[in-house]
Amino acid sequence: MRKAILMKFVQVLLGALCLNSFMVYIAGSSILLKNARRDMLYTLETIDSILDYQGDLSGQICRLEEMIGRNKSRLTLIFQDGTVAADTGADREKMENHLEREEVAAAISEGSGYATRFSDTLNQTMLYVALRSAHRGMILRLGVPFSGIREYLPMLLPAVWLSFAVAVLASLGITDRLVVSVAKPILDLSGEMMRVQGGSIDLHFEPGPYPEINAIGSTAVEMSKRIQNYVCQLERERGIRQEFFSNASHELKTPITSIQGYAELLEHRMVTDPAVEKDFIGRIKKEAVHMADLINDILMISRLESREAEVTVTKISLLPFLNEICDSLEPLARKLGVFLSVECPPILINANARHLQELFTNLISNGVNYNRPGGQVQITAAYDDSYFSFRVKDNGTGIPKESIERIFERFYRVDKGRSRKQGGTGLGLSIVKHIVNFYGGRIQVESEIGKGSEFIVVLPAEKTGEKEVSLTSLL
Repeated sequence: MRKAILMKFVQVLLGALCLNSFMVYIAGSSILLKNARRDMLYTLETIDSILDYQGDLSGQICRLEEMIGRNKSRLTLIFQDGTVAADTGADREKMENHLEREEVAAAISEGSGYATRFSDTLNQTMLYVALRSAHRGMILRLGVPFSGIREYLPMLLPAVWLSFAVAVLASLGITDRLVVSVAKPILDLSGEMMRVQGGSIDLHFEPGPYPEINAIGSTAVEMSKRIQNYVCQLERERGIRQEFFSNASHELKTPITSIQGYAELLEHRMVTDPAVEKDFIGRIKKEAVHMADLINDILMISRLESREAEVTVTKISLLPFLNEICDSLEPLARKLGVFLSVECPPILINANARHLQELFTNLISNGVNYNRPGGQVQITAAYDDSYFSFRVKDNGTGIPKESIERIFERFYRVDKGRSRKQGGTGLGLSIVKHIVNFYGGRIQVESEIGKGSEFIVVLPAEKTGEKEVSLTSLL
């Protein structure tokens, strides 16, 4: 890159110098021509003022010839009709009519004129300036050899070449410093990237004087941070998956062991009492149901996470739907001495019935299971503007503050001993969290030990009728 920039810079500089030299040449030639015309007009005006047009013009021209002809200049007197009256360089009798000469025609019409052309007689380029006499209808024309600025080139070329050399050397030095200042931050950034690739954690970049390079460096630093965050997230997810598989295998191992033990006892006919045999069969069935529930919950979480679940939307009358869920939990609530109350407006919800059933059932059953005899679970549903909210409040045991952030983790149990006795898969609140995320909502928990807990679910909804709303998934 350094060599390429230097070469390009030198090429641009040389091009600029050549263009500048050409423009100076054109401007210098124009100035020389203008000054020469002015001086020649002044000479013609002087000659016009000293000539005696009533006398012998040829004799007067001969006296002027010695002065004018020193530098091959040529003075010509021309009548208005174009015939030559006198000339310092040729016999007027042999000269052709000059009426159509450019400078003569301009002098007749405008008072003065000029032209530059090659003279076959003198074999060189001549500048002709013509002036209409102020005393008589006569045209005075003066011709001088004129090569423009070319005659000064031998004197100017050394200075031009010297200026070219100085400009190129100076540009090389300046460009080299510029390239170094541009390349250094890029090389530093490349080194930092290699260091990060080698296992370093942070990427550092010191901003320089160039905003464009600073933008690249800032973007690289930001990308490095995002990659680090992504790697950390992958590590956390790997830990969560590892813990999940460990917990899932443990949860499945327990009922499988029980089923295997009861089955072996029955297989070897070690149980002869029909009542005990029936009890064993019931235990096997119970553990099988527990395993099926656990697998179904795991599959539901997997489908919600991958968003591959096929969402079938139906119209759900919310109040009868909640009453039906509460009726299914009534035996458990009656057994634990817990009262259920529902407060819900008559509203239709367009949503997936399985999702809402899992959401409501898990939250309400938790409120029942972790309550005390004589406790109460209040279920409240409402629609406000563009959100559907659902609250489950109990006055049970409450949740410790250090556990609130973890209760939505898979298989996490606040009171492991009590949770085992009450059954369940340990995935209920995790399913709730995944359903809420599936619909782009939020869930919050307010709890105090000994006073109870309140779960608040807020889901985005769109009003489709006077008493009808629709939940929209993020698929």
